[in-house]
Amino acid sequence: MRHPGRSGSIPRAAGAATLLAAVLLAGCATGLSAERIDAIVASPERSAADRGNDVRRKPAQMLGFIDIRPGIVALDVSAGRGYTTELVARAVGPGGKVYSQTQGPTPPALAQRARNPATSNIVPVVRPMQDPVPPEAAGNALDLVTLMFNYHDLGHMGVDRGHMNHAIFEALKRGGSYVIADHAGRAGTGISESGTLHRVEEAFVIAEVTAAGFRLAASGNFLRNPADPRDRETPEPPMPKDEFVLKFVKP
Repeated sequence: MRHPGRSGSIPRAAGAATLLAAVLLAGCATGLSAERIDAIVASPERSAADRGNDVRRKPAQMLGFIDIRPGIVALDVSAGRGYTTELVARAVGPGGKVYSQTQGPTPPALAQRARNPATSNIVPVVRPMQDPVPPEAAGNALDLVTLMFNYHDLGHMGVDRGHMNHAIFEALKRGGSYVIADHAGRAGTGISESGTLHRVEEAFVIAEVTAAGFRLAASGNFLRNPADPRDRETPEPPMPKDEFVLKFVKP
């Protein structure tokens, strides 16, 4: 018979405290609520240019698809002016961090975002595309990597995509996510139209990224347009481009 205080027993109060801690920890591991995401997107601090991009980019759906969490460490690859970087920075909050990688000099707009007290968790980094992870984030330090609408550019830029995807794989924690969105190309075109139509075949991206060890976990349909013939850079008649969103996970 087990008696209180003997080895192997758990006092009732301690057991309750352990259960409460587990519940709180589980709550921290969940993504942001729809209400919190809407508040991030609606922040009056966001620029008019970003709000204009929201019409096409659907940031609330994107943040929900990513299942982003406060306090994580992220890397936004090929960040450009920092549209996605800022959204992720606001989502992860002051306890998180977002490395924002560009290959050339940091664009002024991105530097300005990093100076904003509300998004001072942005860390601009200048790195080559095939090796975008800063040294301080290497070795299973990242929870999330995003690459938004620029995977196709890696084709005409001559980037070693296998090396890049492997570097990202090595930098992510187990269970970490690699989210890629891009303009959809026609079946069989691969990345051959990257410099002309600025598109890439979805199946081609999946094949390259899974070859690096990733598992395809989900695909988002909120930017799809089946009516887009995908045979021009700008569809005719005018309509939104067909765009895919893929979430890969490091097993």
